[in-house]
Amino acid sequence: MKRVLLTFAALAAIAAPAMADEALAKSKNCMACHAVDKKLVGPAYKDVAAKFAKDPGAVAMLADRIQKGSSGVWGAVPMPPNANVNADEAKKLATWVMSLK
Repeated sequence: MKRVLLTFAALAAIAAPAMADEALAKSKNCMACHAVDKKLVGPAYKDVAAKFAKDPGAVAMLADRIQKGSSGVWGAVPMPPNANVNADEAKKLATWVMSLK
């Protein structure tokens, strides 16, 4: 029983940051254009993670794009800059996106 509780506690500790970062994405209106596993206006976050999986600078690049916007990467629809996201939040969001599989 103790082992089960410890395992559950460890899993909860791992999942908590992921859920917190998804909550951050929702609170910053990222989920209005993106979803974890399907294309909306913008690409699915899992597709973003797959596209940049081998890029060691992906987190920094995505954090920059979150704050400044981008265009032409996923088609004709540009991603506008998100002025409501500070640098720390952008890094957390980018790290979360890159953790998705």
